[in-house]
Amino acid sequence: MKKTYLSSMKITAFAACMLFVMNCVALAKPVSPDFVELAKKNKPSVVNINTSKVITPKTQSNRPPSNRGSNPFDDFFDRFFDQTPKRPQTARSLGSGFIISQDGYILTNFHVVAGADEIKVKLADAREFKAVLKGGDEKLDLALLKIEAKGNLPAAPLGDSDSLEVGEWVMAIGNPFGLGQTVTTGIVSAKGRVIGSGPFDDFIQTDASINPGNSGGPLYNSNGEVIGINTAIVAGGQGIGFAIPVNMAKEIIPQLREKGKITRGWFGVVVQPVTPELAQSFGIAEGRGVLISQVIKDSPAEKGGLKSGDIILQFDGKPINDLHELPRIAANMPVGKKAPVKIFRNGKTEDKTVIIEQLKEGEGAGAVAQEKLGFIVTELNGELAAKLGIKETKGVIVAEVKPGGAAEEAGIAPGDIIVQIDNNAIATMTDFKKAVASRKPGSVLRLLLRRGEASLFVALKAE
Repeated sequence: MKKTYLSSMKITAFAACMLFVMNCVALAKPVSPDFVELAKKNKPSVVNINTSKVITPKTQSNRPPSNRGSNPFDDFFDRFFDQTPKRPQTARSLGSGFIISQDGYILTNFHVVAGADEIKVKLADAREFKAVLKGGDEKLDLALLKIEAKGNLPAAPLGDSDSLEVGEWVMAIGNPFGLGQTVTTGIVSAKGRVIGSGPFDDFIQTDASINPGNSGGPLYNSNGEVIGINTAIVAGGQGIGFAIPVNMAKEIIPQLREKGKITRGWFGVVVQPVTPELAQSFGIAEGRGVLISQVIKDSPAEKGGLKSGDIILQFDGKPINDLHELPRIAANMPVGKKAPVKIFRNGKTEDKTVIIEQLKEGEGAGAVAQEKLGFIVTELNGELAAKLGIKETKGVIVAEVKPGGAAEEAGIAPGDIIVQIDNNAIATMTDFKKAVASRKPGSVLRLLLRRGEASLFVALKAE
C-alpha cells in the first residue's frame, strides 16, 4: 500500500513537471498583439488633416474649338473669350498626423501641408482646430504643426526605431481616401530601404495597408509606441508601404519647434560603392567601406586631408559599409564638431579628422542635389572623366536621376553633360547654381545636353 502511494506521488509530480514545461513552451511562442486594445489605446492621438490652397488658373482661351479662319468673326471671339475672367480655384488635400505632446504639437509629412493656405486638424473626438505650421523639413518630408486646445491632449509615445526587427508586428492608423480613422496591421518587411525620394532615404518597409491619405500617420509597434511615420507607397503595388523611422524625426523635432527649420552638417565628398573588382584592385576585403570618387574643393573633407581614391571605413566611430549611411550620419552632426575618420589608403589604414561645416542650400553630400528638378549633378574633373571614359574634363554632369521625377520624364539621364541652361553656358557648378536659382517659380528650364557625341535639348519643369 505504501509502495502504491509513493508511485502515485511520483506520477503526479512528473505530470506536474510536464505541464509546467508545456506552459513555458507555449508562453515562449510569439503571439500576435491584442490589436483591439492597441487600437483603443492609440486612436485618440491620431488626427485627420485637411488642407486648402487657392490656385489662380493659367491664362488660356475659353473659346470652344473651331476651324480657324472659316469665320470672319474669329478675331472678335478670340478677344471676347480671352478676356473672360479666370476664377480662382481651391485645391484640397487630405492626410494624417499624430499628437506628440499634450500641448498640441502634431507631426505629419511635409508634403501633406506644403504650400497650404489653411490647415485644419480633426481629432478622434470630432473636434476641429486650425493648425499653424511651426516648421518643416522637405528633405526628410516631415512637418511640425501646432493647435490650441483646452486641456491636455492625448499624445502618442515615441519608440525606438533602431531596435525594430524585420518580422515584427506593426499597426498603422490613418485617414485613407478621406474615410476617417482606419486601422491596418502587418509586419515589418524590411529596414533601410532607399526609394529615391531624397538624400537621406532610410525607410521602414511594411505590408500593413497604406493608401493615399495615410501620409503622415503613425506606424506603431506591438507596445503601442510610434516607430515610424507612414509616407510613401508603390504605385500599383500591394503590401508595399514605407515609413520614416521615428528616430530620424526625434532628431529634428527640437529644431523644428525652436527654429522652424533644420541645420545640417556637411562633409563634402562624393562616394561610390566598393565593388568586388574595385576591392580587389585596392587590396581590401570585399564589402568594406565606401570609395571617395571626388572631394569637393574647400570642403571639410579636403581641409581634413582626404583624397579621391580613399576608402572610408569609419566615420565618427561608426562603420560605413553602405553608400547611403555617410550622408545621413554627417547631416545629423552638429556644426563645428571634430569627426574622426578612418580610411584605407595605399594598402593601410589611416586616421584623419574633419571639422563638420553647415550644409548650405544646394549642397549635398558632395554633389548638388536638385530635388525639385528631380536630378543630382556634380562637377567634372580629369579623374572622374577618366573613370567614366569621356573626353570632357570640365563641366557639370548628371550624377543621378530621381525615378519617376520630372527629369526622368524629360529624358535626362545619368552621364549627360549640361552645356547650357536657357542660353546660359554651364562650365562650373557656380554657373549651374546661378542658372537654376534665377528661374521663376513655375517656369520651364531649357537644357542643352551632350550625350556621347550627340547633343539634345530638353524642357524641364520643377516638380
